[in-house]
Amino acid sequence: MSSKQKISVITLGCSKNTVDSERLMNQLKLNRFDLTENPEEADSIIINTCGFIDAAKEESINTILSAVELKKKGKLKKIVVAGCLSERYKDELRKEIPEVDSFFGTEAYEGIVNDFGGNLKYELLGERLLTTPKHFAYLKISEGCDNPCSFCAIPLMRGLHKSKPMDELIKETQFLAAKGVKEINIIGQDTTDYGKEFGNRNIAELLNRISNVDGIEWIRLLYAYPSHFPENLIDEIANNPKICKYIDIPLQHISDNVLKSMRRGITKRRTKELLYTLRERIPNLVLRTTFIVGYPNETEKEFEELCDFVKDIKFERLGVFNYSIEENTPAFILGDPVPPEVKEERKAILMNIQKEISQKKNEELIGKKLKVIIDNKEGEFFIGRSERDAPEVDGEVLINQGNDLKIGRFYDVEIYDSNEYDLFGKLIN
Repeated sequence: MSSKQKISVITLGCSKNTVDSERLMNQLKLNRFDLTENPEEADSIIINTCGFIDAAKEESINTILSAVELKKKGKLKKIVVAGCLSERYKDELRKEIPEVDSFFGTEAYEGIVNDFGGNLKYELLGERLLTTPKHFAYLKISEGCDNPCSFCAIPLMRGLHKSKPMDELIKETQFLAAKGVKEINIIGQDTTDYGKEFGNRNIAELLNRISNVDGIEWIRLLYAYPSHFPENLIDEIANNPKICKYIDIPLQHISDNVLKSMRRGITKRRTKELLYTLRERIPNLVLRTTFIVGYPNETEKEFEELCDFVKDIKFERLGVFNYSIEENTPAFILGDPVPPEVKEERKAILMNIQKEISQKKNEELIGKKLKVIIDNKEGEFFIGRSERDAPEVDGEVLINQGNDLKIGRFYDVEIYDSNEYDLFGKLIN
């Protein structure tokens, strides 16, 4: 196919998929393909799918079917499907949606580029065409996962854990900093497992080296696993001024019965000890977590235990997922006995508890000064984030100002009002 054709890359799912798409798009650009954000302007579409839970699978399928409709109308020449859903269900998808021209799994850069008649530039795989605002980016430090969680299909789609060499990650960070990136958000299936195959979980060393890259001002740790949180990582977060006092640590549940069935490798007592230690040793720490409700052996008693735990710990940030039964996972044999309406009810209850906690914590910030990075402008407000807020998932700081604020710049802001999730601030001159 002609290298002058227009290609649209559609990214679904998590930030790890975002990084994969950014690498792929850069390779397509290096091969002189034209890229467009609008699928209806494209000659070909590449869909980077998600297959994590039912809702994500449904979104991926619907996106593929929409592309098929464009192809049937003659508006599209080629459809390529890649990513997690394709990795897991390639044979079934090929049978059910024959209109798709090619299927690839995860990180299939070479196969996709070759499929379009190009050649992979191996030495430039660390370079990316950023789709985030140019002042922040995600840094994927590993691929796959070794944890045996009973509910999770990620190892089926992404394979076992494999850390990316530290020198390559530093080189990638330098590339991002040269592009104007000031905030690095560290991601992986399990970031606390980084370096384990080299004989040492050295995520703390990696964060320290990233902090020495000129131009990087904020480093944020996401997707930390609770059962093997490195001791030296606590000190690095506490003492390094460039590391945001923010940890995303998905706990999934707190009942010992549920945790044991989930194969999380940690108990309620050890979980609470870790959280108390983190809060004690890292001043002003913001904790983000996620929970699953409706797991097969979660009774009303276990759910109430989870609610009490959330009330006790008072997380600054919290998300909730309904349990999604996944074939070929250990929990599949347990069935899906909790009705959907009960899952929805439990999710709403837990989020209402968190809503009250979040509102009180935000009210405590009124009158305080925060360092804020400006992401964009919407109407009369500049939209920013403090180090308490990860991009795309957390609250925001709204600043009602003139047109003198610059996107991607840091400002000192005094908080004068708040609601459940967002803060309102004014510039400190």
